[in-house]
Amino acid sequence: MKNAETVTFGGSGLDRAAHLRGQAEKLAERQGARTILLWRGKILITATDQLCRLPMTAAILDGVSADLIFLGLEDENPLFAADISAWVPDGFDATAGFSFFDDTRQLYPAAPDTGFADIRAVMTCLSPRDAELAATAKAVMEWHRSHWFCARCGAESAASMAGWQRDCSACGSHHFPRTDPVVIMLITQGNNVLMGRSPGWPEGMYSLLAGFIEPGETMEAAVRREVFEESGVRVGDVRYLASQPWPFPASLMFGCAGEALDNNITIDPSEIEDALWVNREEMVRVFAGQHPKINPTRKGAIAHFLLENWLADRLD
Repeated sequence: MKNAETVTFGGSGLDRAAHLRGQAEKLAERQGARTILLWRGKILITATDQLCRLPMTAAILDGVSADLIFLGLEDENPLFAADISAWVPDGFDATAGFSFFDDTRQLYPAAPDTGFADIRAVMTCLSPRDAELAATAKAVMEWHRSHWFCARCGAESAASMAGWQRDCSACGSHHFPRTDPVVIMLITQGNNVLMGRSPGWPEGMYSLLAGFIEPGETMEAAVRREVFEESGVRVGDVRYLASQPWPFPASLMFGCAGEALDNNITIDPSEIEDALWVNREEMVRVFAGQHPKINPTRKGAIAHFLLENWLADRLD
């Protein structure tokens, strides 16, 4: 696709300056150094939904964890990500269950006119640079949160290389942030596109079928396997369209187009709750919020991006 990298989180040309990751402590002392801030996966943004870049001397940084993540250089100045997840806002219920869509904001007393917001709630408001920074910081932070111990010997590991590595002092192993490859499929037959929904999704939420790529499997094979497993539909030709980093917690979505060889749907209820064919005229109503059964896909997600371009005939 000619406009493939215009997808949310598609990249902004950030200079990640990987060669400087071994100099993080010195870089953090530079006068122009700045950091973005995360709290339990949320990002600190302004009242106008812009990513906050704080000086390293800001009072809010008094409660950050010891390990900073070096994100790269912006206007030749070092940029980091820090975490204050130990902070507990007034009235915050830490026992509350998972919310599929969290539009709440937590206000931090030391940073007026700002708040911590869920990235999914504000991703369409962020500039390409802010979106890339937020996605990168969240993905790496989540990796550290779930990889405290060495996968080889089980001993506790420690962050190094400005957050881009974990080292085990017991066996000497080095571990690096992982990204899980996922295919998400625009499966069509003539004027129709295949949509599905997973159990537990909000009422009316449908999206393109998707699934993880297995070891030893190509993207094309994963598309055919996942679609058949979930819907019983067989797929012929498959081609790549666009990709999207998806930091929930750390996936890389490969958007693909596939041509269905039949239109007979037989769902696997252990995989999905429902699947159906939607024609272009119906999808126009979906995007307009006028369909009786299906709500529009979330703006910013690659499913919305692919469907929007399919409707506009911009998949070349």
